[in-house]
Formats: sequence, structure tokens, C-alpha cells
Amino acid sequence: QVQLVESGGGLVQAGDSLRLSCAPSGRTFSFYVVGWFRQAPGKEREFVAAISWSGGRTSYADSVKDRFAISRINAKNTVYLQMNRLKPEDTAVYYCATAPGVALATIPPAYNYWGQGTQVTVSS
Repeated sequence: QVQLVESGGGLVQAGDSLRLSCAPSGRTFSFYVVGWFRQAPGKEREFVAAISWSGGRTSYADSVKDRFAISRINAKNTVYLQMNRLKPEDTAVYYCATAPGVALATIPPAYNYWGQGTQVTVSS
């Protein structure tokens, strides 16, 4: 069992930046793919970004590709999501999740452990 904890969310203005962190509680996730998803009110959970266990491969949703960056420091057992040039449409609860295997999956069912989420609100 892997328990994930997200942090770093908050209320910002359009154009600002935020960095989200994801860390497991009580266990390493160094050998897992880690993904970030988000869910806005009334919408389905959507893929944001994913990173391989080594950090050598990444994948992004088109909507964030040139603004967000996912990274990980396995020595710190932490995965980050740097979000730049935030827009009001980025407002959502952001979740990190782990997936077994090596594929950078973009669908929620491929991920087996999830955090509780952190709220990101971007005002216009």
C-alpha cells in the first residue's frame, strides 16, 4: 500500500506560478511511474503529466505542455509539478498517483494509488 500526500496548492492570479509536491507516506515510490491528474467541478478527472521512475521520460497533456514541468528527485522521494503562466482554466483539484510498470499512462484506471488532492485556484 502506498499513501500519497500532495502539497503546494493555493489561490493565485492568472500568470502566476505554483509548484506542487507529491510524496509517499511510509514507503518509497522510486520504482513507480508517477502521474498528475486534475479534476474541476462537474468535469471528469483528466491527465496532466507523468514521469518515469528514472525521470528520463515525461508526458504532458497538450493543454499544459509548454507551461508545466514534471520532475522527481528519488533521493528525496518526491515528485514535483512546476506550473507556470497559470490560467483560470487550470483551476481544479490536483492529484498525484502511482502506476506499476513502465508505460506513461494517461488514463486514471492505469494508476493504482492516489493522494487526497490539493486545490489550485487561479483567479482572472
